[in-house]
Amino acid sequence: MYLKRFLFITLSILLVSCNDGVEDIAYLQRLEDPELFQASIQNLTDIVVYDIFSPPVASRVYLYPTIAAYQVARKAAPLNYNSLVGQVKGLAPLPKAKTEKVNYLLASIYAFNHVGKALIFSEKKMEVFQADFDAKIKEIKVPSSIDKASKAYGIIAANSILEWASKDLYSQTRTYPKYFMKQEDRFWKPTPPDYMDGIEPHWEKIRTMVLDSSNQFQPKAPLTFDLTKGSPFQKQLWEVYEVINNLDEEQIEVAKFWDCNPYVSNHKGHAMFAIKKITPGGHWIGITAVATRQARSSFMETINAYTNVSIALFDSFISCWDEKWDTLIVRPETLINQYYDEQWLPLLQTPPFPEYTSGHSVISRAAAVTLTDLFGDNFSFTDTTEVAYGLGQRKYNSFIHASEEAAISRFYGGIHYMMAIDEGVIQGQEVGDYIVKKIQTKVRSSISDNLNKE
Repeated sequence: MYLKRFLFITLSILLVSCNDGVEDIAYLQRLEDPELFQASIQNLTDIVVYDIFSPPVASRVYLYPTIAAYQVARKAAPLNYNSLVGQVKGLAPLPKAKTEKVNYLLASIYAFNHVGKALIFSEKKMEVFQADFDAKIKEIKVPSSIDKASKAYGIIAANSILEWASKDLYSQTRTYPKYFMKQEDRFWKPTPPDYMDGIEPHWEKIRTMVLDSSNQFQPKAPLTFDLTKGSPFQKQLWEVYEVINNLDEEQIEVAKFWDCNPYVSNHKGHAMFAIKKITPGGHWIGITAVATRQARSSFMETINAYTNVSIALFDSFISCWDEKWDTLIVRPETLINQYYDEQWLPLLQTPPFPEYTSGHSVISRAAAVTLTDLFGDNFSFTDTTEVAYGLGQRKYNSFIHASEEAAISRFYGGIHYMMAIDEGVIQGQEVGDYIVKKIQTKVRSSISDNLNKE
């Protein structure tokens, strides 16, 4: 009798202990859910839209948090993913964790949010998100000691990345002089309705991640400015005028879908209000979200995709802006209003920076090349990125297909000559190809083991 009771009690204790063990480690699987990172990316995008960052600056806001997350998360699988140390300029190894209690996947999200908070204006929004995230971690039942150690290491890693970021000349360029308008017709002038100062005229001075220099892939010279009827330049100017006067519904839809102007101002009488939208780079971050979900990417695969795309976007913006502020090509709207039709308006609001080359063309092709390298040539998908902004969705046969539509959308919008689009695509292809060749995050058999020493 007593023996039976003893055995029953002993067995019960063992069963409870086993169940507790299952519950104790169940959080590990939950922390591998890539949606935890996807939520952080979406939150950062929401803040970028709210804070109205310009397209080049937004690419920087995405870059450093994503690299921080990657460098931390890869420590959970160092034999599968290479460190970016030695692959991007100036990046130093992260400090080593002082405790084995760190969960590197969890720490990567803390690092992402901490770096992101340092780069945006609306810190309160990031704090609200972090509070919700903390609640999620409690719901997942992450042991407090693991959570505490992971958060502490995430912040240590984030501070290391922020120290590196502080040396990219961004802060210094905030004090550089604005662009002083040149009077000749061929040079860029501020455009209606707000005649804003040119955005980031010194962006070519920002440290690139992979490119040797901002002008490493310099496109061929733009057409010579010549308004004589029948000249190559005049033909392209007139082509913009004509296309806007004869747009069909599909062209209008394409132009509006890819507008991605973070600040569209509207004037009614003496009142002015702004419509906030996603940036061009943010649109490709959104496409990365679509692709990683469709491919059922793991947590690390998801971070890897965002990291590669962020690097491509960042360097392609620098490459494009170098050309824009070197050639200073005037926008079609300025010349059409002055010489042909003072009442003419483009379909889209002309953004406040020079025309050549097309930013959409450059950064879209670079991002598409990167995503193609990760997911393949014939990755068809439905782009739902703009649904949140009331623009529906569009289907594409491949990332290159999407990038081609993004490029031509600027012609349909009336804000670019075809030369800026054609040469921008070539420029973006060259940048993308170079970055794909130079950045090797996923370990392959031919990759040197030296990259895994961190």
